[in-house]
Amino acid sequence: MDFAFDARTEELRARLLTFMDEHVLPAERTAHEQREALASPWDTPAVVEELKAEARRQGLWNLFLPDEEYGAGLTNLQYAPLAEITGRSPQLAPTALNCAAPDTGNMEVLAQFGNEAQKKQWLEPLLAGEIRSAFAMTEPEVASSDATNITTRIERDGDDYVINGRKWYISGAMNPLCQIFIVMGKTDPDGADLRRQQSMVLVPRDTPGVEVKRAMQVYGYEDHYHGGHAEVVFHDVRVPVGHLIGEEGGGFGIAQARLGPGRIHHCMRLIGMAERAIELMCERAVARTAFGKPLAQQGVVQEWIADARVAVEQLRLLVLKTAWLMDTVGNKGAHTEIQAIKIATPRTVVDILDKAVQLHGAGGVSQDFPLAELWAAARTLRLADGPDEVHQRSLARRELKRYL
Repeated sequence: MDFAFDARTEELRARLLTFMDEHVLPAERTAHEQREALASPWDTPAVVEELKAEARRQGLWNLFLPDEEYGAGLTNLQYAPLAEITGRSPQLAPTALNCAAPDTGNMEVLAQFGNEAQKKQWLEPLLAGEIRSAFAMTEPEVASSDATNITTRIERDGDDYVINGRKWYISGAMNPLCQIFIVMGKTDPDGADLRRQQSMVLVPRDTPGVEVKRAMQVYGYEDHYHGGHAEVVFHDVRVPVGHLIGEEGGGFGIAQARLGPGRIHHCMRLIGMAERAIELMCERAVARTAFGKPLAQQGVVQEWIADARVAVEQLRLLVLKTAWLMDTVGNKGAHTEIQAIKIATPRTVVDILDKAVQLHGAGGVSQDFPLAELWAAARTLRLADGPDEVHQRSLARRELKRYL
């Protein structure tokens, strides 16, 4: 593994850092002020559309998608340092670059498994940033950390599928621009193979029977920039069989293919969040005085900053190794490392952000600094795309298998 970034990555990093400093970070306060004046909290602040237009003009668009036909054609290793940079402003930067979840994963699914009609109708406008999307898998009534538990039914009825079920924490569903759901449910609930019971279908949001009931809060935040996290009920929702993605029984495999890149993208951005926290810690430490000397001279503060730097460097190396393995041996070959970063990164970044909040005192939990919202986002990622314990269980079983 070469630790140096290649020429294309360095060039994109330089352009993206400039874009962040000149456009994204100055827009954070503007976006907050504009949102407070909107008729609906789910409408998009005007500055976000301005950022999207500028990012596209600068060629900083769809960087996440490795397929050159649809995206920038970057490898995971090339994209990793770019995603890290966007993590410094996770509410604005990914959306500005059309690299925000859940759209990224949905675009990857459509690019890899969608038919030509599905790509034309849904992938193309998603790539253009004209619409948003949602991925409906998690359910409130079962332990969704085990995807084989889902109870939503997708039943064939002539030339249609009929969908019934209840989902929640469906990211993006509150956004008025969200026009399409990818819904995972069971087409063969009694099948012998638990991982062949599920399928995925495309459900336009305006289909009769689709009820977006409410926005789910995350530690009190509604996550407006990502379109919220909704509870959605499907009442006898009918879509043509042509809306099936891939084949019947392929839903579990598609979900796994979707989640691998999604997990590493989250970890890349989390490192950027940790870097932002360290910056804020250092700025606060040199600017504030307590008990007769700057906080920067307090031993405990120095320990926090030093430990944070060590942890970030460790995480970055593990994430880059994982990205390199995904590029060279595929997602299955990098399974252990993907699980390792998914366990280690959110947990460690939460701790760094917690120290940053502590250093800021009352300001750390306020809306005057981004730390509280960053903490909530990082803590949530210990659950999203599989809770820590699921990854620990799988990783441990793989380790123990050699000794059994």
